[in-house]
Amino acid sequence: MPEDYVPPAVWQEPPPPEGVGRLFTLNRPVSGATHEAELPVGRHPLQLYSLATPNGQKVTILLEELLAAGHAEAEYDAWKIDIQAGDQFSSGYVAINPNSKIPALVDRSGPEPVRVFESGAILLYLAEKFGAFLPRDSAARAETLSWLMWQMGSAPFLGGGFGHFYAYAPVKIEYAINRYTMEVKRLLHVADTRLGEARYLAGDTYTIADMAFLPWAAGLWRGTVYNEARTFLAMDEYRNLGRWVEELLARPALERGRKVNSQVMAERHGPEDFDKLPSDPA
Repeated sequence: MPEDYVPPAVWQEPPPPEGVGRLFTLNRPVSGATHEAELPVGRHPLQLYSLATPNGQKVTILLEELLAAGHAEAEYDAWKIDIQAGDQFSSGYVAINPNSKIPALVDRSGPEPVRVFESGAILLYLAEKFGAFLPRDSAARAETLSWLMWQMGSAPFLGGGFGHFYAYAPVKIEYAINRYTMEVKRLLHVADTRLGEARYLAGDTYTIADMAFLPWAAGLWRGTVYNEARTFLAMDEYRNLGRWVEELLARPALERGRKVNSQVMAERHGPEDFDKLPSDPA
């Protein structure tokens, strides 16, 4: 940015900066569909349209955990939404998520299809539908929902804030990187402090709050996101968080959920699809 930049009286959409990838050219200041395309529908009542980003992984983790816990009605079809190709702007997708973000779910188990969008809303909907991973006791439920909403509010700082300016922005802006790094480290300290008090975020029970935060935390802890930002963020400071991440990553259902709608598994239509994967996918 030029040092003498002054915001105009009325903002006008600028041309994309030189050197940015296709992902950034998809940003636009209006909502709605850009093209006509219907969404595919599989054989199960639950139809998920998503991508294996941290927000997308939350839902497939819950679905796989529900199946592992014996909830056979949680069987689902997962269809990959390629956000770099603009799939999220199809007429079919906008009809189930006007915000054009992943993930989105359609529940066809009742007389009329029910659409659910926003990852936190989907987690809550499924947990209530199947009576699992959300405590019924009012105090424990409140604690779980508090940590779930904490994660929902934190994600923009982790991804759109820190991740964007540290790893993806075409220019490095010291102020922006410092601003979001400070907030990310504060959030990590919040989680680390809590996990020094309790086994899981909401207490002694594994809940949707853990499933919501794990995909974000695991990438930072293991250094697999944002140009291996683990060293930059000094992740070894957060030992309680690390203990929690490694414990959850050892859960087979959780690891299955992290693979769905990814490069190794674009679509998922039944448990047999996992048998088709390489023994140790990258």
